[in-house]
Amino acid sequence: MKVEQAAERKVIYLDHAATSWPKPPEVYKAVMDAMEQDGANPGRGSHAMAVRASRVLFNTRKALAKLFHVSNPNDIAFALNTTMALNTAIKGLLQSGDHVIATAVEHNSVRRPLEYLRRAIGIDVTYVEPNGCGELDAKQIEAAIQPNTRLVVVNHSSNLLGSILPVAEIGEITRRRGIKLLVDAAQTAGLLEINVEQMGIDMLAFPGHKGLLGPQGTGGLYIHPDMELEPLLHGGTGSQSEAIEQPKVRPDRYEAGTQNTAGISGLKAGVQHILHETVQNIHTREWTLTQQMMEGLHAIGGLRLLGPELGKARTGIVSFVMDGADPSEIGFILDQHYGIAVRTGFHCTPLAHATAGTVETGAIRASVGCFTTKDEVEAFVAAVKEIKQHYS
Repeated sequence: MKVEQAAERKVIYLDHAATSWPKPPEVYKAVMDAMEQDGANPGRGSHAMAVRASRVLFNTRKALAKLFHVSNPNDIAFALNTTMALNTAIKGLLQSGDHVIATAVEHNSVRRPLEYLRRAIGIDVTYVEPNGCGELDAKQIEAAIQPNTRLVVVNHSSNLLGSILPVAEIGEITRRRGIKLLVDAAQTAGLLEINVEQMGIDMLAFPGHKGLLGPQGTGGLYIHPDMELEPLLHGGTGSQSEAIEQPKVRPDRYEAGTQNTAGISGLKAGVQHILHETVQNIHTREWTLTQQMMEGLHAIGGLRLLGPELGKARTGIVSFVMDGADPSEIGFILDQHYGIAVRTGFHCTPLAHATAGTVETGAIRASVGCFTTKDEVEAFVAAVKEIKQHYS
């Protein structure tokens, strides 16, 4: 196998489904500016620096509200990541005896809280089965509804298969039936258009560090104004400090403790970058790169690509298995010999691997991002072709 040492080459980063990198330059600047100029505790004082820190948080909420078409920015609560947001939504809503509908392509950030509540308080869970490509008909959700169904939770796009679920159609069903809809937007926030009102979304959990191009340790949860959740965390909020209970006012109710002001400032810069570029343009670029990658991999032979077929709707994720090869070994070779970063294994979603028929082996996942180039995709395909020849 040819090639230079990875350390001597520019890294080709194809792991954007895990976290985006690099970030826009303005994101790095915003983080440093916040640390240097607005480093006080937001909401914990009336002095000028604390007020500026509070303003950072509110202006970021405003940017997110514009992106997701949320009427009141205070209906968005910050979280450390999508996992924390999903736990806040699931554990804050469900009670003993409730029935939940999810899908068989959910991430462990949905499955594990649901299974915990099944054991701990006796909720009932139905996992609706998509086809082998991860595609689902909204009618399957409706067919699974029971008299005690309180929540439907779906990912907008599978982090393994790249398939896109019909959230708006599901939202029409849940609104009509009086059921709450929680959407996991880990793979779509900033990459697909999301309008919480038009799509019937009651709760939207999203990461700051993936498609929104912000730092790690940022994310959030949109909660419909008519909904009330039990907080996941209790503690100081800087408001109503004399009260023994967590305040009812939003977003304080769901944001106990000091917030990540510097990270949230970077998140605002990332969201503003997306608003300027537009979600549609970003998605179109990623779609083009994904189709280029799929066409190149199809031409190699001896690979099985997962998820929707070439030309069908999907996010910027291409997962595959190679005949006679361990996915983890392929990932190691790509990293060490070609300087190409991908994700291998089970991607925290054994449900989706069972759906795809790869639960015994795992898979190789390449995912493009905002700054991925055609040349990088071409180099990745060439590397896979060379590795495949070695295994033939």
